[in-house]
Amino acid sequence: MRSELISVPGDPTRPDEDYASVGLPASGQGGSIVVLDGVTPPATDQGCLHSVPWFTARLGGALHELSVSRRDLTLAEVLGHAIARTADAHRATCDLSHPRTPQATVVLARWSEALVEYLVLSDSALLIESPAGAVIPVLDDRLSRVPHATLRSAAATDAILRNKEGGFFTAAADPSVASRAVTGTLPRSEVRALTALTDGATRWVEKFGEGDWTDLFTLIRKEGGRSLIDRVRTLERAETAATYLGRSKPHDDATVVYAEL
Repeated sequence: MRSELISVPGDPTRPDEDYASVGLPASGQGGSIVVLDGVTPPATDQGCLHSVPWFTARLGGALHELSVSRRDLTLAEVLGHAIARTADAHRATCDLSHPRTPQATVVLARWSEALVEYLVLSDSALLIESPAGAVIPVLDDRLSRVPHATLRSAAATDAILRNKEGGFFTAAADPSVASRAVTGTLPRSEVRALTALTDGATRWVEKFGEGDWTDLFTLIRKEGGRSLIDRVRTLERAETAATYLGRSKPHDDATVVYAEL
């Protein structure tokens, strides 16, 4: 197996709110990928004493451990347990019912000798490459279906659509959200490689239209995740009006994990 992991903050003066890990059990018979994109809150009361990086480190660490050590659990169950564990770590000090309590998007992938399992919640992405080179994107597109006029108001989005039926879902403090994730399994023989990306990296396809998912996968395979992120940054710097392409900020934390199975 060969793997690569890179994460670059959108602003070098601020902590990176993404989390990524690759887990390889001592048995050598499988592994896992965890990628989280912390949701940056507005500069208002969040009901929580803790930062988004604190939350993603806690949730990501729990997912990393459970995805490797608890193979008796489905990935949705792994996510539910990890959310509950993280919530318990600050339940006594923070208002976990607040709509802006720390939260994150989630990508999980786990493989054994027989199967590849996957889970995606919110707008990070998982790309699955077959031995023949076909690339299948696994996406949770509910956020992209929210009207842009609504998205421009963070307060309205939180009150009406975030973690609500008919809206979109992120991993926050309610373990039941795990049942909302996009999940599936494939035979191991049908998967050659995996790539997990936060939306700071998927901008190359989704915002700038520089290629499709197969082009993006090929770029990462040939040049690495750093090359993809550098290209995104160049495109971002060239476009001075962030709102023109629907971007909420000029640069976003960007994370890429690549694994050849």
